Amino acid sequence: MTRQLPGAAMPQRLAAFGPFFAIDCHDDGPVLPPWRPMAELLDDTAVLRERVAGVRTYLAAAGGQPLEAVEERVAASVTHLGLAARLVSPAFAVAVLDGAVLRHGLREARWQPVPGGMFPLSLPQQVLEPVADRVELADRLGADLLDGPVRELSEALGAGFGVSARILHGNVASAVNGAAAAIARSAPQLAPGARELVAQLLARAPLQGAGTAADDGTGFRRRSCCLIYRAAPDHAGALCGDCVLTAPPGHRG
Repeated sequence: MTRQLPGAAMPQRLAAFGPFFAIDCHDDGPVLPPWRPMAELLDDTAVLRERVAGVRTYLAAAGGQPLEAVEERVAASVTHLGLAARLVSPAFAVAVLDGAVLRHGLREARWQPVPGGMFPLSLPQQVLEPVADRVELADRLGADLLDGPVRELSEALGAGFGVSARILHGNVASAVNGAAAAIARSAPQLAPGARELVAQLLARAPLQGAGTAADDGTGFRRRSCCLIYRAAPDHAGALCGDCVLTAPPGHRG
């Protein structure tokens, strides 16, 4: 059974891991400004296109280039990575901290679409569901989150901007590993549990084959590229540390 998030305690605990983990909580009342329903990313193509256009403008300005120098699908992939990381991070942290599943869809989530990946996110109060078994926890997290709202976002960006499923799955795998790394930095005692959950998620659908992690937790490598290097002049930008085109220290896969 689900139970209510314990007042302000859970949001405070999550925020300690960094801005990608921070959440607000809301009841069943109407959506009031500045909050907006996150389902608009699925229901209104103009909203998703506006988000991608904003990222594209930022990437072009960062490289001192005209807008057309940055491919739209590159901006779409970077947009997807930011959205995925924002949805994954708090749910992954709750799973590690409390062995529980944050259950919500995009139709229950609310957001404030400010520039950048760390937009304000609000989730409904009745979302915390304890799961006793770690294997079941990974199964549920994969089914309820990764194959739920994250998949819906992936499909929307893939269909609208020509980003391949391989890249999108890699983005989600990178977001999962990024959440684990942030938790390990903030709370080293939680690192083993976070690494175990990453390994379990990478071993099952929908992330099976999307990335590999070193057994000792010293490295992770996705099996695709998010394409952000192509946003730099002459497509010669730096590679991310987990990119398939390079391998981090400690990787043995």
